[in-house]
Amino acid sequence: MSKKKIDLKKEYNIDLWDEERIKSFQTDILAWYDRHKRDLPWRQTKDPYKIWVSEIMLQQTQVATVIPYYERFIERLPDVKSLAEVSEEELLKLWEGLGYYSRVRNMQAAAQQIIEEWGGVFPDNRKDLEKLKGIGPYTGGAVASIAFGEQTPAVDGNVMRVFSRLFKIEDDLSKAKTKTLFEKLLSQIVPADRPGDFNQAIMDLGATKSMPKVYDPVDNPLPDYDASYQSDTWQEYPVKKGKVKQKQETYYAFLIKNDSDEFLLEKRPSSGLLADFWTFPLVDVLTFSSEDEKVLLPTSKQAPELSEQDQHVVHEYLEEEYQLTARFDPEAIGVVNHVFSHRKWTIYPFLMDGADIGEVAADLNLEWAAYEDFSSYAFPVPQQKMIQLYQSFLDNRS
Repeated sequence: MSKKKIDLKKEYNIDLWDEERIKSFQTDILAWYDRHKRDLPWRQTKDPYKIWVSEIMLQQTQVATVIPYYERFIERLPDVKSLAEVSEEELLKLWEGLGYYSRVRNMQAAAQQIIEEWGGVFPDNRKDLEKLKGIGPYTGGAVASIAFGEQTPAVDGNVMRVFSRLFKIEDDLSKAKTKTLFEKLLSQIVPADRPGDFNQAIMDLGATKSMPKVYDPVDNPLPDYDASYQSDTWQEYPVKKGKVKQKQETYYAFLIKNDSDEFLLEKRPSSGLLADFWTFPLVDVLTFSSEDEKVLLPTSKQAPELSEQDQHVVHEYLEEEYQLTARFDPEAIGVVNHVFSHRKWTIYPFLMDGADIGEVAADLNLEWAAYEDFSSYAFPVPQQKMIQLYQSFLDNRS
């Protein structure tokens, strides 16, 4: 693939290096990568499926966390066909704890596309890769360059951070249009020879040397190319002004046990946050509020104890929604906090014993499950935290 010349000075006021300096940079960054590249399991293969799985897992997740998930996932689902055919319940269980579950649902949809539209053969170029569900410019560029040697950039946050410092780019990295700038810039710098290694070298540089808040330009392996270092303005980059404010949400969770010592689990809806995962019944505290009655939000980080009036409101809700009554401990067993990308959850779990479930509630997505059988259910991280809290509660009480 030959590079299409772009006037970056005219479009973005960026002074691109001349050809000699570009080649020098390519040589130096690849030499650094050859000496210092991270030893990662997905770098031992050119299989586009395995590279794709790793790239999707690495979105919003640290490398150290991903490695065991990747190895377990590939062992169980080693190819496109096995991913396309696995049950959603098992798929979610393999992904349990990684979060951002739309990623793995999109992966399965993409695998089914490959079976149906490409005869089971993985697309070998970025243009076709980006036609698959859940694959955008970054993942398409990464898989195309690493697995197939296509001369194309793979621009993510790491890459933008590195090059914002190298070229003193003042555009706000939090704005979507800024990514187009970096796509055009990198398209002029990615080499025809070893494009996948080049892209991975930039990723490693961003992850280990040119980090968001920890950056020492003297320790950067390529300081001579760093315009922000040369002008002593490196503290000013990258520019990232926009930040989405996280929404605070408070929930009550009900750890409801029947006389057989089983817990009531509820399957989340098929759309929305934590779709199709199992949790203890979770209720937004605001649900209990009305013009006549209002359950007050806890004001401290300590586990609250509900007043008699609040207990009454909660009992009425559970009878109406779940057709059940039970002995209710008004004091929460603790507090669970969980942060999503755009929201924060605070969860107060309460114990309820001796429950039985009515006929109406049998139509809901509810199941009674013994504690020792929890491993067969796909649980999101907030649920896992609640289980850990419950176990600590039992340990402290014994």
